Amino acid sequence: MFDRLGFDSVPRETALVVGLVSGSHVVNHLYLVLFPPILATLAADFDVGLAALGVAMGVQAFVNTALQLPYGYLSDNYDRVVTLACCLGLGALGAGILAVAPTFEVLLVGQAVLGAGIAGHHPAHFPLLSDASSADLRGKAYSAHGFAGNLGFAAPPVVILGVTSLPGATWRHAFGLIAAVGAVYGTIACYVLARHVSDEVTRPNPDADDARTGATSRLARIREELRALGASRPILGLGVVALLASTAFWGVSSYLVVFLEDGYGVASGIASLSLTAMFVAGAALILAGGVLADRFRPGPILAVAYLLVGVAVFALASELAPPLVAVGIGILAGSLGSIGLPARDKLADLLSARGDIGRNFAVVTIGIMIGNTVAPPLFGALIESTGYRGTFTLVGAFAVLAAVATVVIVARYRDGIRDGAAAAAAGE
Repeated sequence: MFDRLGFDSVPRETALVVGLVSGSHVVNHLYLVLFPPILATLAADFDVGLAALGVAMGVQAFVNTALQLPYGYLSDNYDRVVTLACCLGLGALGAGILAVAPTFEVLLVGQAVLGAGIAGHHPAHFPLLSDASSADLRGKAYSAHGFAGNLGFAAPPVVILGVTSLPGATWRHAFGLIAAVGAVYGTIACYVLARHVSDEVTRPNPDADDARTGATSRLARIREELRALGASRPILGLGVVALLASTAFWGVSSYLVVFLEDGYGVASGIASLSLTAMFVAGAALILAGGVLADRFRPGPILAVAYLLVGVAVFALASELAPPLVAVGIGILAGSLGSIGLPARDKLADLLSARGDIGRNFAVVTIGIMIGNTVAPPLFGALIESTGYRGTFTLVGAFAVLAAVATVVIVARYRDGIRDGAAAAAAGE
C-alpha cells in the first residue's frame, strides 16, 4: 500500500524525521482528546455539568492559542528540538496532573499545563518536516504527520476502555499511563533528533533580507515580528479558514458521543467507540489527501473537504436517521475534513518563506486553537439551552463557511501560491 502511495524510497534522514515528528503528533493528539470519551464520568466524579467541562476544554485551548507565537519565535530563531522538548515535557506533566487532580480546580490547572505543552507541536513539527523533505515529498510528509495525529485522536477511547476494564482501574490510571508514555517518548525522540539529524533540519533558516534578522534589541525584534505578521495577509486568511474549520471539527468531536447517546439512543460503548472509528477513518483519508495534495492544486481539495463535512453534519443534525446509520454519518462528519489537511498544510508552506515557516504555521494553529477554545463551551452551553438539533446545525454552518473562505483566499492569493510552488521546485 505504501509503495502505491509513494512512500517508498525516501531518504533516510527524511524517514527518520517524519517518523519521530509523527510519533510526537500521536502523543500530542492523545492529550487533546482525553476528555470527550468520558465526559459523563468526569461530570459525575467532579459534580459539574457539560458547560463546565466545556470551559475546562476551553482553558486548555486558550493556553495553547496564547503560546503559539512564542513557540513559533523559538522555533524560527533558536532551536526546533528545544521547542519540541518543551512541548512534550509540559504535555506529559499536564496529563500527570489531570490523573491525580482531586478537585475541579486542580483539573483546570492540569488543563492549562497540558495546553502549554500541546502549543509547541505545530511550530516545532512543520519546520522540521519542511526542511527534512523535498518539495515533491512534502505533501506526503504532511499526510504521514496528519495520519499519525489522527491515530493519536483515535487512541484515548481504546486506551481508557482497556485500562478501566482491569480490576480496580479507573480513568485516572489511563491518564497516568498516557502521561508516562508521553514522557518516555519525548525523551527518546528529542535525543535522537539532537544527535542524529543535521543542523540544517533542526536549526532555524534566517533570511538575510528579513528585517527581523537585523533587529538588535528584544523590543525591536518583537516589533519586527509583529510587523511581519501583519504583512502576511494570505497566512492570516488561512488562519481564519483554520478557525472556522476547527470550530466545526471540535463541535463534532467534543459532543458526538453524547449526541449519539442522548439524541439517537445509541449504546454508550458503541457511541464512545464511534469517536475512535471517526479518527481511524480520518487517518486513512489523510494519506489519500497527501497524494492528492502532491498531484493537484491544494485549494479546491480543501474547499471540497470542508463542504462535505458541512453536508454530513447537517444530515446528523436532522435526527432523521436510524441509530446505526447516525453512527456512520457521525463518523463521516468528523473524518471527511481530514482529506483536506495535507492540502491546508501545503498551502501554508507555499505561502511561507523558509525563515518564517514556524511562525506562519503557528498562525494557522492559532486559528485551529481559537476554534478549539470556542467550540466546547459554546456548543456545550447551546446543547443545554436549545438542544442538539440547533447546535449541530450551527456546527455544519461553520464547516460551510470554512469552504467559502477557502475559495476566497485561494482566488485572491493565487499568484502567491503559484510563486511559492515555483520557488519550492527551483530550490530542489
